[in-house]
Amino acid sequence: MATMFLKLTCLRRENCGDLLARPRYPSMPKYPKGVAVDVKGTEVKAMFSVTGMTCSACAGSVEKAIKRLPGILEAVVDVLNNRAQVLFYPSSLVNEETIRETIEDAGFQATLIEDEINERSSQVCRIQINGIRCTSCCCTAEIVLQAINGVQRIQVALETEEAEVYYDPKILNYNHLLDAMEDVGFQTMLVSAGEDVSKIDLKVDGLGAGHSMQIIENSLQTLPGVQAIEIDPELDKVSISYKPSMTGPRKFIKAIESAGSENFKALVYPQGEEKDTHRQDEIKQYRSTFLWSLVFTIPVFLISMVFMYIPIINCQLDTKVVNMLNVGEVLKWMLSTPVQFIIGRRFYTGSYKALRRGSANMDVLIALGTNAAYFYSVYSVLRAAGSPDFEGTDFFETSSMLISIILLGKYLEVMAKGKTSEAIAKLMDLGPETAILLTLDDYGNILSEEEIDSRLVQKNDVIKILPGAKVASDGLIIWGASHVNESMITGEAIPVKKGVGDPVIGGTLNENGVLHIKATRVGSDSALSQIVRLIESAQLAKAPVQKFADTISKYFVPLVIILSCSTWLIWFLAGVFHGYPKSWIPHSMDSFQLALQFGISVMVIACPCALGLATPTAVMVGTGVGASQGVLIKGGQALESAHKVNCVIFDKTGTLTIGKPVVVKTTLFKSMVLQDFFELIAATEMNSEHPLAKAIVEYAKKIREDEEDPVWPEARAFESITGYGVKATVRNKEIIIGNKSLIVDQNIAIPVDGELMLAETETMAQTGILVSIDREVTGILAISDPLKPSAREVISILKSMKVRSIMVTGDNWGTANSIAKEVGIETVIAEAKPEEKAEKVKELQAAGFTVAMVGDGVNDSPALAAADVGMAIGAGTDIAIEAADIVLMKSNLEDVITAIDLSRKTFSRIRLNYIWALGYNLIGIPVAAGALFPGTGLRLPPWAAGAAMAASSVSVVLCSLLLKNYRRPKKLENLNIHGIKIE
Repeated sequence: MATMFLKLTCLRRENCGDLLARPRYPSMPKYPKGVAVDVKGTEVKAMFSVTGMTCSACAGSVEKAIKRLPGILEAVVDVLNNRAQVLFYPSSLVNEETIRETIEDAGFQATLIEDEINERSSQVCRIQINGIRCTSCCCTAEIVLQAINGVQRIQVALETEEAEVYYDPKILNYNHLLDAMEDVGFQTMLVSAGEDVSKIDLKVDGLGAGHSMQIIENSLQTLPGVQAIEIDPELDKVSISYKPSMTGPRKFIKAIESAGSENFKALVYPQGEEKDTHRQDEIKQYRSTFLWSLVFTIPVFLISMVFMYIPIINCQLDTKVVNMLNVGEVLKWMLSTPVQFIIGRRFYTGSYKALRRGSANMDVLIALGTNAAYFYSVYSVLRAAGSPDFEGTDFFETSSMLISIILLGKYLEVMAKGKTSEAIAKLMDLGPETAILLTLDDYGNILSEEEIDSRLVQKNDVIKILPGAKVASDGLIIWGASHVNESMITGEAIPVKKGVGDPVIGGTLNENGVLHIKATRVGSDSALSQIVRLIESAQLAKAPVQKFADTISKYFVPLVIILSCSTWLIWFLAGVFHGYPKSWIPHSMDSFQLALQFGISVMVIACPCALGLATPTAVMVGTGVGASQGVLIKGGQALESAHKVNCVIFDKTGTLTIGKPVVVKTTLFKSMVLQDFFELIAATEMNSEHPLAKAIVEYAKKIREDEEDPVWPEARAFESITGYGVKATVRNKEIIIGNKSLIVDQNIAIPVDGELMLAETETMAQTGILVSIDREVTGILAISDPLKPSAREVISILKSMKVRSIMVTGDNWGTANSIAKEVGIETVIAEAKPEEKAEKVKELQAAGFTVAMVGDGVNDSPALAAADVGMAIGAGTDIAIEAADIVLMKSNLEDVITAIDLSRKTFSRIRLNYIWALGYNLIGIPVAAGALFPGTGLRLPPWAAGAAMAASSVSVVLCSLLLKNYRRPKKLENLNIHGIKIE
C-alpha cells in the first residue's frame, strides 16, 4: 500500500498542479494596433501571491485585468489564499513580469511564486543506456531520440552512459523514449522520470549586500549540480536550485560557512514561514485596528446611548459651546474622526483601488455608508454652531460603530479562514524535526552517527530510524524489520509490516524495531510534499458552481448602491409629501434623517463577501478532510461532479479483486517438462506489467525452487496486446500467451479439452490463460484473484444510495459473470478493450447518467479520463492515478462510498452557504430598507446592519468549517474494513 506514495512521487511534477481547467469560452485578447502577436508555442503556468484582496469582487477584478492581456488562456484567483494562477502563451508582450505589473496596476500587490509553478512546458528524464562505447554510439542515440516528435533537447554522456532528455509531456512520455532506444539495439533503464531538480531556501546570518553576496554566490557555484542561485539580502535568504543526485543542502551550508572571512552562519529557512507570517500579520493588524477603534468608539457609544440617561453627566454634555452646538456633539466629532479617517483608512484605500480599475467591492459600500453618516453629522454640527435655533441630530456613533463592528467581523473572518487550511498545515508538520545520519564504510559497517535537521537529509543518505520515531525521508529499508504506522498519511489504521527492500514514507511512524533506510526522495520530491502540492492545487481549482457567485458579484455592488439611493429617495419624498404619519418619525429626527438612516442601512447590510466565500471555503475544508480520510480529491470540479454520481463502473482485476492473482492450476496438453514449460512463459511474461503476468512469473519462480533469483531466457520481438495478452520469441519458439480471443484471432485451434477446461475455470470465477507454443495450444493456466473484503457489502451500500453498479473487464464472460454474481452486480461487460471501456462510459453519459469509473491499470486510463469522475485505486499504476480525478489511497472499495458521500456533504454545505448568503441579502436588504417599519415600527440602525453584514461572512466560513466534523457513513464503520495486505 505504501508503494502508492512512492508512485505518486514518480508522476510528472506538473500533474500536481494540472488542475487549471481550460476555458470553454476563452476571453478575446486585446492587441495593440499594428502589432502582430504570436500566441503559438508552449503554454506556461505562473503562480502569483496577491495581497490586498478582501472579497470575490476583488478576485474578479484581478481576473478581469489579467484576461485583458494577449495570449492569456485562463486565470484563476484564490481570494482565500491570496493567490492567482495564470496559464498563458509567452510572447514579447506577455510574460510573468507583465502579468505582475497588470495585477499591481489593478491596485493590488503581486509577487511571482517561482517555487510553486507546478506545470512545466518541458519535462526531463534521465535514461541509463547500456552499450554506448564511443562517440559514434552517442551520435546514434542523439539522432534516434531527436527524431521523436516532442523531444526538445538531448544530452548524452559517454562517461556515465546516461542521456538527459527534455521533452514535451503533452506529446509523449518516457516509455516512448525507452522503446525507441531499444528498437535500435540499446538496453535502457529509466533513472529518473521527473525534472530531478530540487530547490532549498537557506537563512544566512551575516548576509549583507554587495561583496558578501558575491562571495557566497561564487562559493556555491563551484559545487557540482548547482543549477541556479538567488539571494535576497532583505530576508537573509539564499535560494538554491540543484540536482539532488549530485549535491545537497549540507554541502551548501558547509560551503557558505567556509566562504571568505565573514563568519557566515547558515541554516534551513523555516518552512512556510512567509505564508504563516503573512496570515499572522493580517490577524494582528485587524486585531490592533479593532482595539484602537474601540478606544474611540466606546466613548462615542456611551455619550450617544448611555450618558443621556444619567442626569448629572447629561447636563454636562448638553452644555452649549456655540449657539446650539453642545459639548457632547463636539466630543463625538473629535472621537469619531480618527475612526473614520485613520482607522478606517483601509476602506478608502480599497475603494479607490476598486473604482480606479472600474469595479466596486465591499469597501465601496462601507466607505459610502460611513461617509454619508459622518459628513451629514458634520453638516448638522456646523449648522448647529451657526444657528441659535437649529436642533439637529448627528450620526457620529453610526459611522464609528459601523467601522468597529466591520473590523471585528473581518478579524473573526480572517481567523476562521486560516482554520480552513489546517489540513495542509497538519500534513506539513508530519515530518520529524531531526534525523540520525549514519556514516558507513565500504563494507556497510557504521563509522559514526550524527543527529541533523531532517531537512538536511540528502538523496542516498543512510538514516537510522529508532522505535517510536518518525521516518525522516522516503526511502528503502536496507537493514532491519519493523511495523510502520502509515495512518497519518493513508488513513490506514493497521501498522504495515516492513523489511529489507520495502519502501517507507517520510512522516510515518516506526512502531517497533530499528530500521536503516536509504533516502530515495527528499525535500520537494517526497511523497508528503507531492500530496501537499496536490491538495493546494485542488483548493485553487474553482468548482463550476463558483461561476454563479462570480456572476452575481459583478453586478452586486452597483445594484446595492442603486437600491440604497432609491431607498433614501423614496423615504425622503414620502416624508416631504406626507406619505406617512409624522408619528412614525422618531422625536430626535426629521424625515430627511430617517430616510438617510434607511439608505445607509441598505448600503452596509448588503454583503458580497458571503457569496464569494460560499464555495472556496467549503472546497478547501472538503479536500482537506478527504486527504485525512485517505481520499485525494483533485479540486472543486471533481467534488461537484462526484456529488451527482448515480452510476459507478468497476474494473475487475485490482479493483473488485485484490489484484494479487495466483496460479491455482496448470493443465498441459502436450508432453513437456513442467519446468521447461514455465521457463518459456516466464521469459515472455516478465516483460509485462499486468498483474496476471506477474502471477505467472512468481509461480514459475516457485517451480524452480533451487534458485532464489532465476535468470530467464531472452525474449525477442516481445509484443503486448492490450486487453488480450502477449507474444514473443523464446529459444526460437513462438510463444503466445493470452485469453481465448487472442488465440482465436491468431487462427490457432483450441482443443476440446481446452474448451472444457476454460468453461470449468469460468464457473469457478477463475481466469483461464491459454499458452501456445509454435502455434499449438500447449497448456492452460487457471488463475484466481480473490475478491476484496466486503466488496459485496460496498455494492449493496451503493444500491441503497441509489447508485447503479456496473462491472467492465477485459476478462472472459464466464469469470466476469461469476465475480459479478458473487458481489451483487447485475450489469456486466466482459472481454472489453480499453477503448470499449471508454465507449461504455460515453454511452451511459448519453443515457443521462453521471458516471464514475473506478480502476487501477493502464487499460483503465481511457475510461478514467472519459468518466465524469475518475477514481484511481491508490495501489494502481501511475498512469491510472494521473488520469483520475480522485485517488483512493488505501486501495479499499469502501473509499468509493466515502468519496461520493463526502462530495455530497461538501456540496450540500456549498448549497447551504449560498442559501444563507443569498437569503441573508434577500431578507436583510428589505428589512434595512424599512419594509417592516410601517407595520411593526421595527427599524434596523446602520450599526446593527453593519453587524449583520459582518456576521454573514463569518457565519459562512464557520458553516464550511463544520465539515471538519465529517464522519464516514455508519454503514461503513460497521463493515470494519481495514486495508488489503498480501504477503
